[in-house]
Amino acid sequence: MRFDELKFEDSVLDGLYAMNFQEMTPVQEMSIPPILEGKDVISCAQTGTGKTAAYVLPVINELSKGIYPEDAINVVIMAPTRELAQQIDQQVEGFSYYLPVSAVAVYGGTDGIAYAQQERGMQMGADIVIATPGRLIAHMNMGSVDLSRVSFFILDEADRMLDMGFYDDILQIYKKLPKNCQIIMFSATMPPKIRTLAENIMKNPHEIEIAISKPPESIMQTAYICYEAQKMRILEKHFRESQPKRVIVFSSSKQKVKDLAAALKRMNINVAAMHSDLEQVNREQVMKDFRNGHIDILVATDVVSRGIDINDISIIINYDIPKDPDDYVHRIGRTARGTDGHGLAITLVSEREQAAFKTIETFLGKEIYKIPVDPSLGETPAYNPENYRQNRMRHGGRTKNQPFNQTKKGKNNRMRHPHNKQTKTPRN
Repeated sequence: MRFDELKFEDSVLDGLYAMNFQEMTPVQEMSIPPILEGKDVISCAQTGTGKTAAYVLPVINELSKGIYPEDAINVVIMAPTRELAQQIDQQVEGFSYYLPVSAVAVYGGTDGIAYAQQERGMQMGADIVIATPGRLIAHMNMGSVDLSRVSFFILDEADRMLDMGFYDDILQIYKKLPKNCQIIMFSATMPPKIRTLAENIMKNPHEIEIAISKPPESIMQTAYICYEAQKMRILEKHFRESQPKRVIVFSSSKQKVKDLAAALKRMNINVAAMHSDLEQVNREQVMKDFRNGHIDILVATDVVSRGIDINDISIIINYDIPKDPDDYVHRIGRTARGTDGHGLAITLVSEREQAAFKTIETFLGKEIYKIPVDPSLGETPAYNPENYRQNRMRHGGRTKNQPFNQTKKGKNNRMRHPHNKQTKTPRN
């Protein structure tokens, strides 16, 4: 279906024509009409399906009619991360180029000048506020934002926001909205907590569910079955044998991201780390440098796995197994977004991660090809996830050879025991 088949204002169609937007994606085709009809909408759609346009276009179309107050905030768009808020802000700017629509992005990690600019933009009645929950509440607590006349409340990446602990923040913001506010929610997954949130804040919502997407077949998915201690050596060997360009390495923790980036720098690889400890200005510079090709490898936490448009990524490497299959899909979906649609995903699977990796394979409905580890790196464990799962159950969450004090229960028992004089090992 084409955009010009919808009842869009001419000024909106002019912007779409200038941006060469013609055919709608499935999520746009299914979401835009009910939003234009004024219905609450909950849509389950993966990143990369065009969902931002699916809610921005109908909203700015309504604003373009001139029936909403000029001195009030008319739209609030919530995003889980500052990077996604910035990206949405850029897309709003593009789509509303021919419209008298103003927008301000409100997020943390900025200095006092940026905070004051955000405050001034909201007080002057920006039509659209794109915000992270924590920073918007900070402005609310300072009395610098009035949400009493908001007409559209949009939650983007709602599941991610709940994963990050923003449930209560969202409800706190919702309570400041007028009762007749139209609510639109986009989520990559539909877990029970999303259903609960929808029941609490939405009015008879129109539900849209695009089939849970699997990674494109054009992505070659591979894995190394190894011990944890072999992961870095596999990574080093891979990068010595090939010139790394446009690579993202995902890891599970900020500290591990820092350690991996430092190790790769010692190999004289052009690498940068991306994690939430970085100041906002540094995060923006890292992303800009990576997009522009000034950085070959980006080592990152899941902060960049959703909602960030970076084209031409050649390889995605999962140094650690993501916590669930959806995160795996989001991670490797960063590749295969270039012109040829092809990409490579490599996952390093330690012995204790085998059960989680098998869950991913079950979700995908396919067995991921296991690349043999070079014999020079030593022996590797067999891929037997069911055996590992049974061992964990048999040994109270441990594998047969795992020391008891590596589990939380074991650590607590060791420290409580009156005859055990072993002191707690200090953190590095």
